[in-house]
Amino acid sequence: MSLDNIQLPAILLQDLYTNALVDLKTENAHPAAVIAGNLSFLGENKKRVSIIVDHAEAIYLPDEELNFLLGILSACKLSMADVALLNRSKNPSLAYKDISEQLSAEKVLLFGIEPSMLELPLQFPHYQIQQYNNQVYLSSPTLKILGSNIEEKKKLWGCLKQVFTI
Repeated sequence: MSLDNIQLPAILLQDLYTNALVDLKTENAHPAAVIAGNLSFLGENKKRVSIIVDHAEAIYLPDEELNFLLGILSACKLSMADVALLNRSKNPSLAYKDISEQLSAEKVLLFGIEPSMLELPLQFPHYQIQQYNNQVYLSSPTLKILGSNIEEKKKLWGCLKQVFTI
């Protein structure tokens, strides 16, 4: 007897597959990538936190940097559902006004992005929490640099504790 020709009775198949393989309830489904206005971002933006990066070679972030970012978010008691991750190279005309108007961002984290790249009318150094336009801005080096430098991680963590009141 060959395993290729086994035939199971219908009653046994019914017992094996009691749950549907396809969920037809789609009203609660949320897409991973969302387009608000003309901005494409990853996440659901529930807590109005925008994270801006710049990676030409990835849609949002390379896997290693995304995992590092997820660790940062977890430490801040956030998840991808709470934030909007934007890649500036995929949104080339991105400006602070777009973030404010289309995403209603309250907090904006810049990883490897200079404020002038978003047409912000002010400059501020890394790890300086900056209030502007009813938003909180925090600039830091790229996630790749942060992932390999303990001192930079400590500086970022000190700022994140203030921004998110942890």
